[in-house]
Amino acid sequence: MAGHGVRVRKLGGNRAGEVRLSRFLRNAAVDPQAMIDEAALRTAGRCADRHILAIQDTTVVRSGGGGGLYLHAMIGVDADDGAIVGAIHGQFLSRDKGKRGTQRARPIEEKESYRWLEGAERAAQVCADARHITVIADRESDIYEAFARRPGDVDLVIRAARDRNLGKGQPSLFALADALPVAASSPFVLPARPGRKARDTMLDIRFTAVTLGPPKNGLPTGAPQEAGLCLVDVRESAPLPGETPIHWRLLTTYPVSDAEQAAAVIALYRRRWAIEQLFRTLKTQGFDIEGALIADEVPLSNLVMATFIAAVIVQQLVHARDGAPPGTDLRPIEDAFEPADRPLLEAFCAKLEGSTAKQKNPHPKGSLAYAAWVCARLGGWTGYYGKPGPIVMLDGWQQFKAASRGVKTLLAALDNV
Repeated sequence: MAGHGVRVRKLGGNRAGEVRLSRFLRNAAVDPQAMIDEAALRTAGRCADRHILAIQDTTVVRSGGGGGLYLHAMIGVDADDGAIVGAIHGQFLSRDKGKRGTQRARPIEEKESYRWLEGAERAAQVCADARHITVIADRESDIYEAFARRPGDVDLVIRAARDRNLGKGQPSLFALADALPVAASSPFVLPARPGRKARDTMLDIRFTAVTLGPPKNGLPTGAPQEAGLCLVDVRESAPLPGETPIHWRLLTTYPVSDAEQAAAVIALYRRRWAIEQLFRTLKTQGFDIEGALIADEVPLSNLVMATFIAAVIVQQLVHARDGAPPGTDLRPIEDAFEPADRPLLEAFCAKLEGSTAKQKNPHPKGSLAYAAWVCARLGGWTGYYGKPGPIVMLDGWQQFKAASRGVKTLLAALDNV
């Protein structure tokens, strides 16, 4: 399946399996909300004593005629080492013609943008045992209610989209940022992405405290009259001709009084790339959910939610492949596998290891890095050329899951003899 997308026919294995899977996806008892709730319950058990970044974003599942089906997703990421802790939240948005009507007079609860508030509330519930929670989102979540109604134990880092009026006689938000003195300059390696090469650059950092007033269409019910935040502005000091320069205006509930605190906020926002990588695994670099040929929205939603949860596991394996960053601990294998999977993983490892050092699993048993090495080898990675990416890891994980199901079926049959 890896690299060729998630397809019911291929997942079924044969015609009979295809029919069974189709019936399962269309069964009224199958509920995508129940799937994500179960995944979130497992994530909750991994949050204790960690600073969790609850990163949320929306991606298209199927589009056409100005509307379509969209998945709004949230994942938990460890702020210290960048490890994906698990799925936190997921919901579907169905649009008939572009964005649903968003008349300014309507309460936030009746607008699509309410999903950003729901995500923050869900993060507070799922990650209640965390040492701290920071919700991170891109420009679409820049709404007054997100700041005014955030859970009390949650901080926010949101990329600004609106050039807000800060009050009579004051410059607008963006004009204020442009006029700020440079507090610090820092070298930065811009990583490569599709359509963009990696490059070395310099970033200028500015910051200030700001107070946002209520929206022009009126103060939301129960919301405070103003929201006190800090603005962190980071931009390339000398962008290359023809390249889109880095420029982030970040609004945060964190106090920022010096360049070090501003840099810390920027570092948190940079972790948002984890959900972009997840969406690539969900789509072009792996499962290709946009290519799923299912006309009905209900079975498609069931398939996509299951695939989203699987894509989280694949990205956990990709992150774990190199072991733990300096100063951090290896994540346990139970982050992505059942405890009962360990004997089969170790059996595969014994079979896959070769005679050279590069063909030996360098990670300790019981670690997620150990399991990632096994899945990478099952996916065709030799240990010699580069690092295994999402497609290789996905293919190996699928092979392991198929073998695990086979072992469980065999053991069940033996028990009945």
